[in-house]
Amino acid sequence: MASASAAASEKAPASPETPGDFLDLAEKAMAAQHGWTFAVRGKEGLTLQGQQPSNASYTATVRRTSDPEALQSRGVVISSKGQRKSEEVFVVGGTGYVKEGDTGTWKHGALTDPVIANKVEDPVAAVQTFRTYLKQGGVTLIKADSHGKVRLQVRVASPRKVPEVQDRAYVKSAVREAEPVLDQLRGAGVAVDKSQVTLSRLTETLTLDARTGKVEAHAFRFAFLIPNGGQNITYTQDVSEENRGVFGGRIALPPGVS
Repeated sequence: MASASAAASEKAPASPETPGDFLDLAEKAMAAQHGWTFAVRGKEGLTLQGQQPSNASYTATVRRTSDPEALQSRGVVISSKGQRKSEEVFVVGGTGYVKEGDTGTWKHGALTDPVIANKVEDPVAAVQTFRTYLKQGGVTLIKADSHGKVRLQVRVASPRKVPEVQDRAYVKSAVREAEPVLDQLRGAGVAVDKSQVTLSRLTETLTLDARTGKVEAHAFRFAFLIPNGGQNITYTQDVSEENRGVFGGRIALPPGVS
């Protein structure tokens, strides 16, 4: 007859080993609290050889609840010329709401709308996003470091033409983010052929507490090379989200917004 300690050992959950195991652990950890707060930092740049780059940076505080699922983000975009523009984002009832500038009007749409999707930074949803990546393969598990954190990562390490890699879910996200920039370039007279655009690098990383599975951070970085008259226009984006702790409040749309 097995001893009590042996029986308890048999019932004890196995330590997570695979990316899927850690995603299971992360899902439970994030759902165990009513909500979370994240600090978001981002920057993007558009550079043509020999010309002054056009850059912008972004900082925001994101609050996200699980029951009900809702998100609120307040931040500011700062251009390379020092111009500042506030930005506010809500996700309530599966619909996204965006207001740019203090006097701007609210726009709303489905989360599948690229215009809305590009404005929503949701580190909690990144857990499910990585499940999608896992189905396609290519998710690397980087074992616990000295700080007790593990990392799940997808990457495109060497330059590839967009059509060669666009079927990968994480590349689709990068292309969606770049589409407004490509449209702007077309409007400025650049003959953009997306089939000739090169994804020069991409890395997306989900950092978890190795013991609890709590999402500690999420980062998404990429660069595209866009041919233009024998040279390349380079478009880069770098976004990082860091967990700042538990959020116990309620998220609701501002009065008059529906």
